[in-house]
Amino acid sequence: MGYDIERFVGYVNEGLLCSICRDVLEDPLQAPCEHAFCTACIHGWLVHHSNCPEDRQVIDVSLLRPLYRYMKNDLNRLQLHCRNREYGCEMVCSLESIDRHERECEYSQIPCSNAGCTVQIERRNLDGHLAVCEYRSRECPNGCGYTILSAEDTQHNCVAELRTELELLRSEMICRVEEAKHEMESRLDSQRRHMVQKESILQNEIEELKSQMSRLMSDVRSLMAAERQHRQELEQAELEKREL
Repeated sequence: MGYDIERFVGYVNEGLLCSICRDVLEDPLQAPCEHAFCTACIHGWLVHHSNCPEDRQVIDVSLLRPLYRYMKNDLNRLQLHCRNREYGCEMVCSLESIDRHERECEYSQIPCSNAGCTVQIERRNLDGHLAVCEYRSRECPNGCGYTILSAEDTQHNCVAELRTELELLRSEMICRVEEAKHEMESRLDSQRRHMVQKESILQNEIEELKSQMSRLMSDVRSLMAAERQHRQELEQAELEKREL
């Protein structure tokens, strides 16, 4: 939808009106036939139609283009009243700057920032409302540190609130201790399994070393027996040599 033409000061050129809603163009797009539309208006139209609402020429979303620069400049120069005029705002500014003004306008109706409060109030009166809002929160004046709503003042009991807070802290501490206990047990189990696995690997390595040592000793005994046999043969040969 476009800007209500009644908000504008002075004459508005017909070419700057949306061909669908007949208000002043908002976020405008132009068809090849040069008819201009608000973006929201033409997109909504093309959901159910495939032609221009003015001359019935066939158009498609892909054919829509931004407004010509000179038309865009004429549009931006138009002067209009703030939408909060009915609440007392007398600002008149260009269409190009109206959005920025209205985001900051002191007469804008904004919601109270306190959770649970449904009041809509002018921006300029917000601070005054927050000071008396029944949903405003503040720290207990008796020093217990509890944040209370104004509506709860009469029901607030520091001792009860502190006892409740203490119970919550105790429960949280118990939960954390249990979590730490489970985590430690899990780590110990993991380390125990790792040690058992390591012990098994070392035991296998020891058995392999024993086997290798046994084979080595067998080889040494065989070599010593061969050496004795060789020595005996030498002694026998030396004896035979003497006899000859």
